[in-house]
Amino acid sequence: MNRYPIWKYVVIVIAMLVGALYTLPNFFGEAPAVQVSPGKATVKVDTGTQRRVEDALKAAGIAPAAITFDGNSIKVRLDTGDEQLKAKDAIQRALIPDPSDPPYVVALNLLSRSPSWLSAIGAAPMYLGLDLRGGVHFMLQVDMEAALTRKVDSLSGDMRTALREKNVRHSGISRNEQTIEVMFRDAATREAAKNVIADQFVELKTVDAPAGDEFKLTARIDEAAARTIQEQALKQNMVTLHNRINELGVAEPVIQQQGLDRIVVQLPGVQDTAKAKDILGRTATLEVRLVDESPEGQAAEAGTGPVPFGSERFLERNSRPVIVKKQVILTGENLTDAQPGFDNQTQEAAVHLNLDAKGSRIFRDVTRENIGKRMAILLFEKGKGEVVTAPVIRSEIGGGRVQISGRMTTTEAHDTALLLRAGSLAAPMEIIEERTIGPSLGAENIAKGFNSVTWGFLVIAAFMCIYYMMFGIFSSIALGVNLLLLVAVLSMLQATLTLPGMAAMALALGMAIDSNVLINERVREELRGGASPQAAINAGYERAWGTIFDSNVTTLIAGVALLIFGSGPVRGFAVVHCIGILTSMFSAVFFSRGLVNFWYGRVKKLKTVSIGTVWRPDGASNVARSGQGS
Repeated sequence: MNRYPIWKYVVIVIAMLVGALYTLPNFFGEAPAVQVSPGKATVKVDTGTQRRVEDALKAAGIAPAAITFDGNSIKVRLDTGDEQLKAKDAIQRALIPDPSDPPYVVALNLLSRSPSWLSAIGAAPMYLGLDLRGGVHFMLQVDMEAALTRKVDSLSGDMRTALREKNVRHSGISRNEQTIEVMFRDAATREAAKNVIADQFVELKTVDAPAGDEFKLTARIDEAAARTIQEQALKQNMVTLHNRINELGVAEPVIQQQGLDRIVVQLPGVQDTAKAKDILGRTATLEVRLVDESPEGQAAEAGTGPVPFGSERFLERNSRPVIVKKQVILTGENLTDAQPGFDNQTQEAAVHLNLDAKGSRIFRDVTRENIGKRMAILLFEKGKGEVVTAPVIRSEIGGGRVQISGRMTTTEAHDTALLLRAGSLAAPMEIIEERTIGPSLGAENIAKGFNSVTWGFLVIAAFMCIYYMMFGIFSSIALGVNLLLLVAVLSMLQATLTLPGMAAMALALGMAIDSNVLINERVREELRGGASPQAAINAGYERAWGTIFDSNVTTLIAGVALLIFGSGPVRGFAVVHCIGILTSMFSAVFFSRGLVNFWYGRVKKLKTVSIGTVWRPDGASNVARSGQGS
């Protein structure tokens, strides 16, 4: 009746082992570290960079605890904060000869002290939020008017092209703040232009206006399209910020929208505010130019002659020089999308680009006139330009779809597409709020949160042991297992723990013990009714399960609602709350019954159970039976 099959005990043992292994990394703490990441999209960190870092540390007399390379950045773990600062200076001197044009980002960081065998099985500590780890908080204001102005500029150019292709003559197109004004000599031509605009520019509303002897047409972006443009600008800025923040090596940055035109950025573990502001404020612009393939240009590229007049010298990713003409063919403003893919003919990795109407026309004309020549795509950051790729033009390219391929791996194609798609901000931003939380304050918050969970656990366990005796001990062990599994699941999911999350953890303990209280009281009720101890245990667990399930499901629904509709601290609370409910159902019912079955189920003729005082009606009085039932 009260016996588990072997497989259930195996499940319990496996859950305990997995929980212990994945909880363990949280007890090792963090060590000061220095992280080296690419400072530019065209710079790669590789094993050669790692050797340079090792040589710089050796020359400075610094012995790091560990140096790891994860494919995108190098992390140097050190023993003390003083060594961390010295190592940062030594690495910066070795890797950044020109501070005005840094090819790498050398940032202070914190790394887990977990042993390598734990890391090998994927066991890592939970991420800590800004309030527990310290770091910097920024609030950025997005200039939505600038986003609309940029879109109006693009539409005015596209409109000029569309009217020319439809042979609709106008006297001039100009932008006046957020409107486009088009002048015509007669009303019939204006009506023809209105038809073209209505057909090709659905986001514009047109209004006739008097203009002396001429006829004026005023076009303005309608409200729905304006909202869409502003939402897309905000989303692109958030993607761009996320790409840039990755260079700082922040484990779990918080980048979220606040209101209609603001973005909140939280960088846990980052104490260098100036470095964070430098990364967030970077500007990147894209340009397409033709490569100078004249004899003078080729000589300059080979290093045997000067750069010709009207051309400039830039470097590719592999540091190979490329001489390109100064004339800009296209800019990033003409690019609407960029996605990685493959060449249909050669099956090589490629990047597929989509251009707007103006860009499509220009690109078609340029590629038709320069077949067999090279075209360079350059990225400018902080005024310094580098060549992303310089493919050969094989044929005329029309339709607004462009393919970049050749000498490119799948990873490089993905990186290039990401760079071209979100390399620059869709609208300017300004930092309107800045806040720094020191690591000492974060450590104090951790201590307070840890103490609240610990004391809550101890007081609950003491009460249960006194009130329910042996069944209280079972409940306390199950409560400890619940806490173990909760921390393990959060660590496996690499969730971010914040102060609200620690509050949810303390709440989860109180809610988890409710299930055991229901079970214990149900067992007592069966004993009062005259059931045998074995039958009382079985009936207590079976009949309490329905109530436990219903109460937890309804609470879980509220937690899921907080998770879906909440943000920031509320969402952090909801994550721990929902996981705590699931782990409590396992520990309070499945695990605790396993303990009871193991302790009492093997006794064939069980006379008593230790479950505290069972009150029974015996005639005119109640008799207290402490620790037994019959």
